[in-house]
Amino acid sequence: MKNNDQVVCDCHAIHEDVVERVRGAMPDGRDFHDLANLYKMFADNTRVRILWALSREDMCVCDLAVLLGMTKSAISHQLKSLRLANLVRYDKQGKVVYYSLADGHVKDIFEKGFVHMRE
Repeated sequence: MKNNDQVVCDCHAIHEDVVERVRGAMPDGRDFHDLANLYKMFADNTRVRILWALSREDMCVCDLAVLLGMTKSAISHQLKSLRLANLVRYDKQGKVVYYSLADGHVKDIFEKGFVHMRE
């Protein structure tokens, strides 16, 4: 039934079998905490733009700074957060450090977000 534009359950029975099935399959609290922290990384416009750029090409801090019109320091700060969240990795080639997405899962998460957003 609708109540103040909210849909509420109007039954008095609890579907214990459903509750128990879901409870049995539910990951532990730490997994939910880690997943929430993962998605927090996608909540920042700069980090999302960095991830988008890295989904196209491996790039160094200098190139990312020019692309996004930001300082190298600001880009480095965001890359550190992304690296600690295991979303990006780096490869040092001589004096240049190139960043890339950590793995294909990151690209999948990122691209699925765009697909969902555009539906």
